[in-house]
Amino acid sequence: MIKKLTFIILAFWSVNSQAQIIPDSLIRTDTMIHNPDTIIISAPPEPLRIININPYITLHVDSVLNYKLEINKDPERYYWYLKNSPVGLRINKDNGTLSFKPEKSYFYSNKLKYDQEYKVNIGVQSLDDPAEKVDTSFTLLFFNTDIIPSKVKPSVGNDLIIDEGETISFKVQCETGSFPIENILFNSNIPISNFSLVNECNDEFTWTPAYDFVKETDKEQQKVVLLHFVGSTRFKVKDTAVVRITIKNSVNYPNAVLEFNQMKKNVSNYVMSLKFAFLQLDKRLKKTKSFRTTFDLTSGTSALAGTILNVSSDPEAQKVGKVLPSVGVAVVPVKEAVAPNKIVEQNQAALIRSSIKRLEYINNDTYLVGDKDADVVRKTNKLREELKQVQVQLIDVPIEIPTEMTEEELNRYFESPKVQKKYRLKNK
Repeated sequence: MIKKLTFIILAFWSVNSQAQIIPDSLIRTDTMIHNPDTIIISAPPEPLRIININPYITLHVDSVLNYKLEINKDPERYYWYLKNSPVGLRINKDNGTLSFKPEKSYFYSNKLKYDQEYKVNIGVQSLDDPAEKVDTSFTLLFFNTDIIPSKVKPSVGNDLIIDEGETISFKVQCETGSFPIENILFNSNIPISNFSLVNECNDEFTWTPAYDFVKETDKEQQKVVLLHFVGSTRFKVKDTAVVRITIKNSVNYPNAVLEFNQMKKNVSNYVMSLKFAFLQLDKRLKKTKSFRTTFDLTSGTSALAGTILNVSSDPEAQKVGKVLPSVGVAVVPVKEAVAPNKIVEQNQAALIRSSIKRLEYINNDTYLVGDKDADVVRKTNKLREELKQVQVQLIDVPIEIPTEMTEEELNRYFESPKVQKKYRLKNK
C-alpha cells in the first residue's frame, strides 16, 4: 500500500548552473518520485525578536513603571532576565513585565541619582533550546520636578571679631541644588579696599582692615562690616549669605615699634649729651679746686714760715715772721675772689649724673616682648615721660652735642673710679 504523501518537489536542472522551480503540473501528490537530482528544502524558522522594546525610558521619581515586553513567539516557552539593573527594577521572568517604583529613599541614600543614565541589559531565552535567546539593552533615566535651591555657604561662621591689621581669609562655597550657582556678586555696607574679589564658588575672600579703619568717633572703638555674597543660577534664582565682621581698634604695631625704637634712640642720644655736659662741668670744677688748693698751700706756708721766723735770733727775720701771717690771711680773700667755690656747678654736675643714671636704668629696663607687644604704647609713653621730666629738670643746664669725644670715651670717663668716688653718696 502506497501511502499518500504530499511533497513539494523542486527540480534543479544544470542549465547555466541555475535552479528553477518545477511548475504546478509536475507536482505529484499520490506517488513518491525518486530522483537523484532532487533536493528537499524546508522553510527556515523565524528568528526570536522582542517586538515592543523602548530603547530609552524616562521615569519620574513619584511614578510607577509597569511595562510588559512581548516577543514574536509563544511566551510560555521562554523566560526573561535582567543584568546590572538599578536598585528596585524587577522583571517577571514568565511574562516579561518590567516593574519599578523609584522611592525617594533610594535617592536620599545615593543608591540612585537624578539625571544619570542607567544602561540596563535585558534578555529572553528559550526553555527548550538554550542557544535560542536575545540580549539587548535600554537606557533608564530618573528625573525629579522638585526644585532644590542652591545656597551660598561661606567656610566661616556668620559672626566674626578681628582687630585692625589682622587678615581674614575664608572660602565662599556653594551647596548645589537642582541648578548650580554660576556667579557670585559681592557688596558690603561700608566701602572697603584691598580685598580679593569673589566671582565663583570656592573662590577665597581675603581682606586686611587698615589700622586707621576704626575712627576715634566710632562707638566703643569698633566698627561692624556686613559682607554680602549674592549667588545666582542661570535662571537668576538668587541666594545671599551674610558675614558680619566686628573690627576692633588696635595698635598699629609696625609704626608703634618704629616709634618705640626711635624713642629709645632719643633717650640714648640725650644721655650722651648729658655725659658730655657732665664732663665739661667736672673739668671746670677740677680747675677751680686746683686754684683753691694752691692758695690754701700759700696761706698755710706763709703762716708756718712766720711762726718759724718769729722764734729766729735774727731781728730782720723776726720782722719778716711778723708780716708773713698777715700775708697768709690776705691770700684768703684773694682765693675767694679769683677761684670761688662753684656750688652751682657742683650741684648741676651731681644732678646731671643722677639724671644719667636714671635714664640709663629706664632705657635698659624698657624693652619689647615679641613683634606685637600689647604694652608697646605704654612703654613708649613711659620713655617719653621720663625724658621730658629730665629735660624740664635740667632746663637751665647748657647741653651740647658731643663732637670732640666718642661714645666709648665718654662712657669710660663717666664710669671711671675717680668720678664714681667723687660723686658717690656719703653717709653724714
